[in-house]
Amino acid sequence: MNDAVKIILIAVSAALVNNVVLSRFLGLCPFLGVSKNMKSAAGMGVAVIFVIAISSAVSNLIYQFILVPLSLEYLQTIVFILVIAALVQFVEMFLKKVIPALHKTLGVYLPLITTNCAVLGVALNNVTDEYGFLESVVNGIGTAVGFTIAIIILAGVRERIEDNDIPVPFQGMPIVMLTAGLMAIAFMGFSGLIRL
Repeated sequence: MNDAVKIILIAVSAALVNNVVLSRFLGLCPFLGVSKNMKSAAGMGVAVIFVIAISSAVSNLIYQFILVPLSLEYLQTIVFILVIAALVQFVEMFLKKVIPALHKTLGVYLPLITTNCAVLGVALNNVTDEYGFLESVVNGIGTAVGFTIAIIILAGVRERIEDNDIPVPFQGMPIVMLTAGLMAIAFMGFSGLIRL
């Protein structure tokens, strides 16, 4: 298989076929918590894209050039968590300085990217799938774009159903969970799209 085709397939697979939120059910806390309006959902999506892309690259380099040569592969989870935590701190400081309104909107959910299992899951999947540097970065960006697509779609739906007459037992989080479930079913339509 051509390398360019493989890279494209990895990106499409990560974003749509194996969507981190709707297929693998990772990163549900910020997905459900920040999807109340489009602005905060888009901001969270951009922050996640940055963190996952950079953490995929840095984690791959650390794994290939430090952990494997020193036979310290068993430390990968701890090392990846430290890399992610440092990147999230950088993003938080940057947003607080440059875009304080978005920083305030994201609130507690921005530090939650540190414990977002989707970010760690991407780094661990890159190692498990034995991706090289470029493949890891593309997988990370594709996964983050898939997260962003899902959170923006959910935010759009939540904004539209906010003023609707919803039965009392379904108001609040139950209707959000039903909506997310229907989105997951819709994304299952992509399951036969790509075979790597």
